[in-house]
Amino acid sequence: MSDPALLARIHAASFTTTPRPWTAEEIASLLAQKHVFLLVDDTTLPQGFLIGSALAGEAELLTLAVAPAARRQGKAARLLADFIRTAEARGAESLFLEVAADNAAAIALYLAAGFHKAGLRRGYYRSATGGAIDALVLSRKAGTATDDHQSGN
Repeated sequence: MSDPALLARIHAASFTTTPRPWTAEEIASLLAQKHVFLLVDDTTLPQGFLIGSALAGEAELLTLAVAPAARRQGKAARLLADFIRTAEARGAESLFLEVAADNAAAIALYLAAGFHKAGLRRGYYRSATGGAIDALVLSRKAGTATDDHQSGN
């Protein structure tokens, strides 16, 4: 398992405003829960990671972070594909996540992986200036085929 302090640094570099970066303590607390799992892009020196939860037939993508210098290399797509496989292996029948409505890159990634809009949470996030940002709730059924490029093929 990766060091929570390293994961917190990646998270802080990835989420400078919305949502707020998670601390090492928050990450460690999450990872201590038996239904929570961690996926990293490289076990030697991670530059990206995903934390998910699978419980009672549902899986939630809690966070996906890739350091800015490591973006545009397919890391997020591979982590997302690994999340889908891991969630399904843990018995999830449905998968969901929340994403800031203004995060176009993340939304495009999730839609390409077969997620679709399931809801809207108005004012869910706060910007650095205190403004409200909506969260899209995206979901997909387990076992839904995705494009080959999502798995890195």
